[in-house]
Amino acid sequence: MTEERILITGNEAAGEAAIRAGCRFYFGYPITPQNELTAYMAQHVPEAGGVFIQAESELAAINMCFGAAACGQRTMTSSSSPGVSLKQEGISYCAGAELPVVIINVMRGGPGLGNIEPAQGDYFQATKGGGHGDYRLIVLAPYSVEEFANLTMLAFDLADLYRIPVLLLADGQLGQMMEPCVFRKPPPLELPPKDWALTGAKGRPKRIVRSFFLPAGILAEHCKKLQAKYELIRQREVRFEERDVEEADVVCVAYGTSARICLEAARLAAKSGLRIGLFRPISLWPFPEQPIRRWAERGKKFLAVEMSAGQMVEDVRLTVEGRSPVGFVGRCGGGTPTTAQIIDAARALKKSGDTILSSKKGEAR
Repeated sequence: MTEERILITGNEAAGEAAIRAGCRFYFGYPITPQNELTAYMAQHVPEAGGVFIQAESELAAINMCFGAAACGQRTMTSSSSPGVSLKQEGISYCAGAELPVVIINVMRGGPGLGNIEPAQGDYFQATKGGGHGDYRLIVLAPYSVEEFANLTMLAFDLADLYRIPVLLLADGQLGQMMEPCVFRKPPPLELPPKDWALTGAKGRPKRIVRSFFLPAGILAEHCKKLQAKYELIRQREVRFEERDVEEADVVCVAYGTSARICLEAARLAAKSGLRIGLFRPISLWPFPEQPIRRWAERGKKFLAVEMSAGQMVEDVRLTVEGRSPVGFVGRCGGGTPTTAQIIDAARALKKSGDTILSSKKGEAR
């Protein structure tokens, strides 16, 4: 039986994937450039027997997710950068209460309202925890429409497996573009029963879902349990892709749309004898530290490429720990790096070995 390939936008593919993964509760609020996702869910979630609510605000949407997840239901919200900023308190609550919620951020330019062009300036917010407290999210970064769909399905399984919010970090270009897509379910995971969910006592002991632990010492024990879970995720859920790293003169480290540009830069650079490899983090948290560190120990030079003024590059430098030079090419404010910028920076890095190559406005050459 042949697989069905559908021409679809990234936003719509993520919505369809969520429904196929069993999401029956979607709560959102419109914002460009992810409106197609909300519109898709408005039509198709009720058709699947679920509930769609356009909330009165982003704050309301994430707290509705809290309620649905607390009852053991697969639930999702989506937004773009300013909207996700507004959800941060609720995301922190979900993390503290160990609730499996899936969140999609289709990033746009910032800070503030910024613009509606694609960007990657929300990396810190996503990977370091945009709300208060010592918490983490699993953060997955697709770079194609099909991967956006398939990682969305995976996100629901990971959320249930670890009782943790999972964030998909895409960008406006990926959300809006159309590509052929085959929806592939991830390998089945053995998921634990939701014996913590609020389903009505019915004669059994009551259950409490909360992130508020007032007695002295209780919160410390709860946080200790969370940190142990995060360490387990670090060990098990690192995801990445490598292309032509072994023979590369310079290894680009990039995710999402930036990774696609790096692949084209590598193709063009090869014509002049410059070998560019690609290391693509798929899990931004947990960040693939060990694989990058191994390449650094073998003398590889790295070029971080981002649609930002420089955020992921900090994790690359921390991972390398001074073993190898790390260059940077970035565009912020809703712009994309060009292949010429990447090739020029890679050539300069190969020749000079400078640890930082940068120029004004977050751009490197």
